[in-house]
Amino acid sequence: MAKETILTYLDQRLTKQITEYDVAIDWDAKNHTIELVLRLFAENPAHQKIDDADGVASEEDIIEFEDGILLYDPQKSSFNEADFLAVIPYEGKKGSRKAVLDGLVDYMKEILSEGESDLLDFLNDDAEDAVFELRFDEQAWLKKVAKYQTKDGDTMIPYPSY
Repeated sequence: MAKETILTYLDQRLTKQITEYDVAIDWDAKNHTIELVLRLFAENPAHQKIDDADGVASEEDIIEFEDGILLYDPQKSSFNEADFLAVIPYEGKKGSRKAVLDGLVDYMKEILSEGESDLLDFLNDDAEDAVFELRFDEQAWLKKVAKYQTKDGDTMIPYPSY
């Protein structure tokens, strides 16, 4: 049996816990990053003209919104923090504590649920904001992590070797 890594652990947890949303894992081995991609889809019944982050306008029937949470090695990774919903460091080859990953998966489900509701409000013109974006509340995430702070929660899930 292959050794469990951040990739295999997250894949298993995401598959089990987040079944009603589209999530993906994008591993960039050269940059030592793992991006958790969150996608929301919503109907645009009024065919509102929506501009994406790059300024490209769309009036499609279905709007796709994508954002990401980046796990990174502070010693080796380079990226633009503004490109991500959140950035979370891991400890090099040691990886990340199990509680951090479990709390993150739990919180991602909450982000997606609230985000879907906000996106539907935005498309139905009920939202007061002219911009739609997902929200990451570090304190809310840390509360989820604390829920898993047990002896088992301190277990390190290693970064994958290539």
